[in-house]
Amino acid sequence: MLGGIPVADHLGRSELLLAQRSGEVGSVHSWELVTAVDGPGTRMTTFVAGCPLRCLYCHNPDTMAANRGVPVLADDLLARIRRYRGVFRATGGGITLSGGEILQQPAFAARILRGAKAMGVHTAIDTSGFLGANASDEMLDDVDLVLLDVKAGDETTYHRVTGRRLQPTLDFGRRLAERGIEIWIRFVLVPGLTDNPATIGPIADYAASLATVSRVEVLPFHQMGRDKWAELGLSYELEDARPPEASEVEAVRAIFRSRGLTVH
Repeated sequence: MLGGIPVADHLGRSELLLAQRSGEVGSVHSWELVTAVDGPGTRMTTFVAGCPLRCLYCHNPDTMAANRGVPVLADDLLARIRRYRGVFRATGGGITLSGGEILQQPAFAARILRGAKAMGVHTAIDTSGFLGANASDEMLDDVDLVLLDVKAGDETTYHRVTGRRLQPTLDFGRRLAERGIEIWIRFVLVPGLTDNPATIGPIADYAASLATVSRVEVLPFHQMGRDKWAELGLSYELEDARPPEASEVEAVRAIFRSRGLTVH
């Protein structure tokens, strides 16, 4: 069981691979009920395993590898979602699919999103957007909100932070805006890494250019994930990085507000 959700460990390897390709099964790391984060109201946030990015400040490095998840039937996860419909209605909440990277498992994501929408549940995905091309138009029809994590505003810093390219994220955000999907932009402020105005200004300009961005979240870097890196035997490059001062966070928030954006 995964927090009350049955694990599909009865499937053989070939059966499992076929079920994953069809989206009947996903590799899930964990799930939790949260309030005031990951979208409006009380959310059932499901974390899948597997991510193509290697963010230096990742506080869930145990979700990077797909094999660190367990196989969960989409129908079993939907049954759990159904149990919380009353909570979602009362709080204006819903489900958020997160990771890892949810768009690394697009068929599974599409099944969950379609099933949740059929129940009248508000849907959100939390994504870097790097795999935005994996999201079909049909999938996006079932998405109410995208929490788009923009790690940096220039290619050099983005590659330093993630090991990947920025452009796919920018392209995905524009596609979401063109489809009228609500976006919350998320940005993690790390002193000495992402605090350069040359990377913050372009993110603010980009966010302001997207008509459906309703909120920007500037998230202060923290060291709460450091022990996980050590436990996994991974090299952690931000050992000496410090959390930003409140004044530093506010200064960055002011940059976004200066573009007319709503900032938290």
